[in-house]
Amino acid sequence: MHERVALDDGRETILERWGVDGPAILCIHGMTSSRRSWSRLAEHLGSRYRIYAYDQRGHGDLAYSPAPMTLAQCTADAAAVARAIGEPIEVLVGHSWGGAVALASAEQIEARGAIAIDPMLVQLSDRWYDEFLSELTARFSLHGEARAQSIRSAYSSWHPLDIEGKVHAVATMSVAPIVGLRDENPPKTWDLRALALDYPLPLLLALPNVAESIIPEATYRLLVREGARKTAVATLPGGDHNLQRTAFAPLVERIDRWLIERGLP
Repeated sequence: MHERVALDDGRETILERWGVDGPAILCIHGMTSSRRSWSRLAEHLGSRYRIYAYDQRGHGDLAYSPAPMTLAQCTADAAAVARAIGEPIEVLVGHSWGGAVALASAEQIEARGAIAIDPMLVQLSDRWYDEFLSELTARFSLHGEARAQSIRSAYSSWHPLDIEGKVHAVATMSVAPIVGLRDENPPKTWDLRALALDYPLPLLLALPNVAESIIPEATYRLLVREGARKTAVATLPGGDHNLQRTAFAPLVERIDRWLIERGLP
């Protein structure tokens, strides 16, 4: 099921649903991904839950709209999508940039818990952006099928659903939303470390090993060592930053266990 959802500035995103019964779970993707990056997880959970996912600004079918890219706007978008769903959101799931959006918007949405996959707790360094933008500029110089084939080649080790999700995410994407995420979010406006260390809702934090994580090392080690009273930290060293793609089996096993511990089917 697909439907158009109006955001608060008049732009529209596409909301997709998998499953017809059970509690609602809303998924939020990261940079250069789209709603279809959740297809495999949605297929796994779709017999027990209704899984919703949407395209964030500048990505997928919202690639035409790369601004504004502030974290505040992204959380407002998540809230608009949740209102359009029109029922209680049991769990928010987010990866990377989407993990930050999920953590920052869960209370506003009145979700009952959150799952964050290696979330972007702080603004990333200029060096990180320079390297990423250089890679994207080269890839985005290609268009149409040439771009799609370059994606399929670059991510050939991924599951086919994940590859095609990536193709969808960047089919007509430019570097503008990534530049916006860098330039419109000064470090002082994007620092969720204190929130993550004392999260007010039940939280599953899924992390790769420290070398693969985008969380600062000191915060990473503090989260693993202490977490918070409502937080479960799962370290999955077999995968990289994209755990939902590169460590799918152990990730979904841990998600299933956490959902059962929360009293969900």
